[in-house]
Amino acid sequence: MAEYVQIFDTTLRDGEQSPGATMNVEEKIQVALQLERLGVDSIEAGFPVASEGDFQAVRRIAERIQDSKVVALARCEKMDIERAWDAVRVARRPGLHVFLSTSDIHLRYQLRKDRQEVLDWAAQMVRFARQLCDDVEFSPMDASRTEPTFLFQVLEAAIEAGANIVNIPDTVGYATPDEFGELIRQIRNSVANIDKATLSVHCHNDLGLAVANSLAAVLAGARQVECTINGIGERAGNAALEEVVMALKTRADRFGVETRIRTELLYPTSRMVSRITGIPVQPNKAIVGANAFSHESGIHQDGILKDKRTYEIMTPESVGWGQTSLVLGKHSGRHALKDRLEKLGYELTPEDLDRVFQRFKALADKNKDVYDEDLEAIVEDEVLRVPEKYKLVYLHVTSGSVTVPTASVKLEIDGVEHAGAGFGIGPVDATFQTIARITGTKAKLKRFAINAITGGSDAQGEVTVRLEANGHEVVGQGTHPDVLVASAKAYVNALNRLEYRKRYPLQIKEEM
Repeated sequence: MAEYVQIFDTTLRDGEQSPGATMNVEEKIQVALQLERLGVDSIEAGFPVASEGDFQAVRRIAERIQDSKVVALARCEKMDIERAWDAVRVARRPGLHVFLSTSDIHLRYQLRKDRQEVLDWAAQMVRFARQLCDDVEFSPMDASRTEPTFLFQVLEAAIEAGANIVNIPDTVGYATPDEFGELIRQIRNSVANIDKATLSVHCHNDLGLAVANSLAAVLAGARQVECTINGIGERAGNAALEEVVMALKTRADRFGVETRIRTELLYPTSRMVSRITGIPVQPNKAIVGANAFSHESGIHQDGILKDKRTYEIMTPESVGWGQTSLVLGKHSGRHALKDRLEKLGYELTPEDLDRVFQRFKALADKNKDVYDEDLEAIVEDEVLRVPEKYKLVYLHVTSGSVTVPTASVKLEIDGVEHAGAGFGIGPVDATFQTIARITGTKAKLKRFAINAITGGSDAQGEVTVRLEANGHEVVGQGTHPDVLVASAKAYVNALNRLEYRKRYPLQIKEEM
């Protein structure tokens, strides 16, 4: 019987640290519920001490999740650990994840402590965490650059203090597969009590080796992999969950292990995370990219037509790829809509479903068919929004080859309507300039992208903007059949996210 590798998903913690990827509480809950359906063993829900918003998100996820373990991250500080425990203690299966730097470069320049101090500190804080929670994971941050003998001592002390999982982070993506695999083998051979703990790995992708390093670790005996959907995370990101899982499944002959992941939900989960974070998936991305199962070469097409196995080592269906369904129209009812949304991974309250149903009916009256992508866009608009300080009421734009682009905008700000008009280089610029003038904001536009989310000239337009202000970078999204309205909604959404970030600032950002 094959051994299991546990999948520890940190999309909601490390993944959210991607620039501009901050999620609000409702968005985090929807992602967490989808991760549970996907079958992940552990969900690292956040870093509760970072902000009140993070604490509330972890607490609410802990209340909702039934099957997966809900884990909160904490530095080796009593305040952090107590805050993390307060957030997850309501979970059916709570876990604490504590970490402390161990590499000489971190000890010298970041902690300003010697090895003995760190060794004692780690053991003391793991012991404290274990007094609160039966499930404690310890990570020696920057483990791949830590002197091996000292690393072994820290791990042994952590396990002795009560850690039942020890995680080896390649924090800066420095390791190569051969040396990382060898490090895991050395740990198994040199840490006397390693048999009392699960050996885990957490790899970053700075050199593009996160997945390769994770797989090398599995071959060497690691039995938990920490990863994120679409590989999002700090800097170049983390090991991509979908790539790790499908490598283990497709090459079971090589790895000899299994996971509990329902692989047919990988693509829908990838779509959800991409929409909510505003981080697009590159077309040539393995497993979930738009071109992952496309064949343009004549030789490849000929082979696929004769036998798909000639150029496909896995089926599109095995990871959730398939044709978009035209299942709903103007005659479809609430039950059909609710069922379809659940299949897409969204659990809505009756009140939220009412709002989505009204938008669905309005769109169905205009367009004969409503696609899955349309439904996702409606849910994004109606449910997964941050509290709205600003709300778009009205937009009128005049533009053309012989006309100066002009935008007239009416906004609701804290419940009070404000109107204004202005010019711009183009219709989008005029719209954004006018909104900025009405709101008195001075955010810098870092990115603007338009995508037709379904086919045809009547397709809904999806606009993504990235704004930066006061050291915060956020992503805003808007959808509408009129791309100018979608642009205005995206800009307003981003402004609301900046306001949300002011209210719940990320006081501390940490990685593994």
